[in-house]
Amino acid sequence: MIKKADLTYEKAIKRLDEIVGKLNEGSLDLDESLKLFEEGQTLIKFAEKTIKEAELKVSEFSEKKVDE
Repeated sequence: MIKKADLTYEKAIKRLDEIVGKLNEGSLDLDESLKLFEEGQTLIKFAEKTIKEAELKVSEFSEKKVDE
């Protein structure tokens, strides 16, 4: 698990890829699968939030350029 303070979009996506790979193997017990699923959900929310914030910044920047 990545520490929240060290988390970046790229690290979140990489960890999500690792989680999906482990879950697809099918060799984990139920408890471990649920822990990984929960971690994945948290990472997805972080990634979505990061993308939305980036889109907002780009939109705001574009609007400033049009107004100038």
